[in-house]
Amino acid sequence: MDHFVHESSYIDDGISIGEGTKIWHFCHILGGSIIGKSCTIGQNVMIGPDVKVGDFCKIQNNVSIYNGVELEDYVFCGPSMVFTNILNPRCELPQRGSDFNIRTVVKYGASIGANATIVCGITVGRFAFIGAGAVVNADVPDYALMLGVPAVRKGWMSRHGFRLSKPDADDVMVCPKSGWRYREVEQNVLKCLDWPEETPIVCDRPLSPKAIPA
Repeated sequence: MDHFVHESSYIDDGISIGEGTKIWHFCHILGGSIIGKSCTIGQNVMIGPDVKVGDFCKIQNNVSIYNGVELEDYVFCGPSMVFTNILNPRCELPQRGSDFNIRTVVKYGASIGANATIVCGITVGRFAFIGAGAVVNADVPDYALMLGVPAVRKGWMSRHGFRLSKPDADDVMVCPKSGWRYREVEQNVLKCLDWPEETPIVCDRPLSPKAIPA
């Protein structure tokens, strides 16, 4: 076996689990789900049915990922964060089956803090950062820092996970960790000026603009 599943976890039939992925205590992966390579699934996590989790994701303890939710690569889900899957739940009129599950997408590199809630039917943009305890009920732009109830954008986060500086005279914001530059090219659309956004960061590359190819 090229992945690890703790003996206390349940893995249904028809599951695909990528190489190097680790699934820890008391998890349940439901049928038809796909989990990518090199993921870490913490304790008491439920995934499925028919959920897709990308490569290199980290899902912390006590998270449920329901049908209709998709995580792209490098997504972080903090402890006890919540995905909803139905907008108007009623016990008297059960809404069972995938027809009632509204699609939610968390895009490449986004991070969701502990105890945050993602209301179904939205897209969390690439490299967005959802603060702990926030309640997100609308689409989130790439790189947005979202805080509060309901969540509102309070700034921008760099790809390295640091809050960007205020814009300078050229409307450029700088990551204090890497020195990489960012600019809001149109309202609520941020772009990195120093690294292709479709290219993964090489972990052993020095965090300096001088190391970035032209």
